[in-house]
Amino acid sequence: MRRAGSGVNFVRARPYGLHHAVAGAMNAAPAWQDCGRAVEDLMRTLNPPGDVMTDTIDLLRSRRSVAPAAMTGPGPTPDEITTLLTLAARVPDHGKLAPWRFILLEGDARGRLGDAAARIFAADNPGEGDDRLAVERTRFTRAPLVVGVVSRAAPHVKIPEWEQVLSAGACCFNLCVAANAMGFATAWLTEWVAYDRRVLDVLGLAPHEKMAGFVYVGRGEKPADRVRPELADIVTRWTAPA
Repeated sequence: MRRAGSGVNFVRARPYGLHHAVAGAMNAAPAWQDCGRAVEDLMRTLNPPGDVMTDTIDLLRSRRSVAPAAMTGPGPTPDEITTLLTLAARVPDHGKLAPWRFILLEGDARGRLGDAAARIFAADNPGEGDDRLAVERTRFTRAPLVVGVVSRAAPHVKIPEWEQVLSAGACCFNLCVAANAMGFATAWLTEWVAYDRRVLDVLGLAPHEKMAGFVYVGRGEKPADRVRPELADIVTRWTAPA
């Protein structure tokens, strides 16, 4: 297909040939200042908006959390983790404060944090047996990657703290959706460890910081869908008073 007036021939290439198609577009562009426009046109040709919309809607319609106990490996590669965190950070952020940060729990670090959690739990629950303590020790080893999303919300002259907290929550969900789109299973959890100041101190959180959640990332089959609320029960249409 030839785009009128562009001097560039476009072909509906498959993803594995993308670098060849992009190179061809750049070589054929009439001037360097036109290269960016040419590549944008090419990307729209390779990924028609309707197809992208359908894929996105299908993903959101079918996404499900997977229990960490049902997850396996392998987890994301370092490059995939970089992509996931980059996408997780692309959220509404009033004032560009970046009121959140990420803590990666991988490898042996997961077990060491679990050991710390088990010690804290045992101190608060001296009557609990070994089986219950084992649940705490293995809490973070159930998935190959766990990402702690930390809310750094703080008083600001202009930006309400509540909006900063919401932005951290958006990071958690963006991370889940991005990982699902890459073929991984996810679960966004808090549980007692997200609220215990001693656990947060072990993780190095500042006194004003809070844990928005632990996002578990691994492999696993999605469970059957659960009952969702009826829109009639949760949607109203406001009309101005007469």
